[in-house]
Amino acid sequence: MILILFGPPGAGKGTQADLLKEKHNLLHLSTGDILRDEVSNNTELGIEAKKFMDSGELVTDDLIIGMIKNKIESTADVSGFLFDGFPRTISQAEALDSMLKESNLEIDKVISLEVDDNVLIKRLLSRGRSDDNETTIKNRLEVYKNQTLPIKDFYKGNNKLLEIKGDNSIEEVSSDIEKLL
Repeated sequence: MILILFGPPGAGKGTQADLLKEKHNLLHLSTGDILRDEVSNNTELGIEAKKFMDSGELVTDDLIIGMIKNKIESTADVSGFLFDGFPRTISQAEALDSMLKESNLEIDKVISLEVDDNVLIKRLLSRGRSDDNETTIKNRLEVYKNQTLPIKDFYKGNNKLLEIKGDNSIEEVSSDIEKLL
């Protein structure tokens, strides 16, 4: 099974990913975690990515695709993947589809967590990450709406999109996801 968790920053993608990976034995591929690892390890890709992250901009497709491709290739024997925070653009979605197709794989479902902006801002400010201040958060939400949100139509057109109300409790959101899988 190959799933994508989709939604704005703070929607609960990481939380739901943890529950899904345990229940369905999936390898969780979070671009946020991968990016933070690259940054904390001061890798060449991480140093470049940090410049974008600190300003609230999206990290370039080439950087993200390179990191994800390396991760996929290093775990080729895994039977299922759970993508969280990737893809964020149509070109990334097409690149992901192409990478998977090379291995005779395809995305099964895209789970979109729908959450009100005020709830997102409150959640993000309470996380305490260095890249989570109010100005950066508002910028990230604008970037999401302008650059990432169009990807919903891409997956809706492929009949893979499931929309879930993400501002309910963790347990309710998890239960709603399981009902649709």
